[in-house]
Amino acid sequence: MLLFSLDPESSFGSSLAAALDISLSPFEDRSFEDGEHKLRPLVDPRGADTYAVCSLHGGPQQSPHDKLLGLLMFIATLREHGAARVTAVVPYLAYARKDRRTKPFDPVTLRYVAQLFEAVGLAQIIVLEVHNVAAFQNGFRCTTLHLEAHRAFDAVVPQIAGAGALAVASPDPGGVKRAQLWRESLAEQLGMPVGFAFVDKRRSAGLVSSENLVAGDVGGMTVLLLDDLIASGDTMKRAALALHQAGAQQVIACAAHGLFIEPAADVLADAALSQVLVTDSVPPFRLPAAGPVSRKLRIVSAVPLFAQAIRECRDSWLR
Repeated sequence: MLLFSLDPESSFGSSLAAALDISLSPFEDRSFEDGEHKLRPLVDPRGADTYAVCSLHGGPQQSPHDKLLGLLMFIATLREHGAARVTAVVPYLAYARKDRRTKPFDPVTLRYVAQLFEAVGLAQIIVLEVHNVAAFQNGFRCTTLHLEAHRAFDAVVPQIAGAGALAVASPDPGGVKRAQLWRESLAEQLGMPVGFAFVDKRRSAGLVSSENLVAGDVGGMTVLLLDDLIASGDTMKRAALALHQAGAQQVIACAAHGLFIEPAADVLADAALSQVLVTDSVPPFRLPAAGPVSRKLRIVSAVPLFAQAIRECRDSWLR
């Protein structure tokens, strides 16, 4: 088994290697003066079960386009030099939010990205909490493994939520299924009833509208507000305000991916959100190191989820 980590901006790959009790495989990343790169494995991949780790978020050094192209070319290189199977380990999958046409002549970028991965001979892809699971699974013809972020949050919920009444909520109707799955999982794990709610929200041309309508009873409860990602934070703030108006005692924002684009630091500082939980799929480099948000931010590692998935993939392949 070979494990390569292509993301220089994150320690996710090295943490995953430690969890699997293996060493990262070496590779060359050579930059040319015109901006081109060459990625070359420094070990022979022939006949190996090979994994390439790269979270496709934009960062201080590389854009999502740079990372995607680098990952695609590295997968093709591994296949060309005899790797028996190549798995892409992608904690954050870029372009996954655009999974259907909502305007005339819209692109369906999730499907285009899937076609690119398939074109270079990818055997399977492992991702964490995509925007639309059904669209993700239908978009790829290779094997897909979708990991649910709430499994990473399960371990910390008893610490942060206390012993009072608890509910899981979605900030919009589109995330209802995601929130329902966590509600069911938590109720079984905690051995107690867990409430459910969702907040009305509509988005058109990048503008969000909401009437602060809450479906479900959250009176006196700690509400875990679950979404796939936090970008500007506006959706979470709007939903939190609506939940407080409906009687929630406190609202904790939970999301797989913390993109934290401007003005997230100011928006998430709002008192309507008592805490913010995200995984380590995206480093929180856009947030200030000190300030109101940093004091309420908690990062929960998704590495154990990926390590377990890779072990199961490897054992299945060896059988």
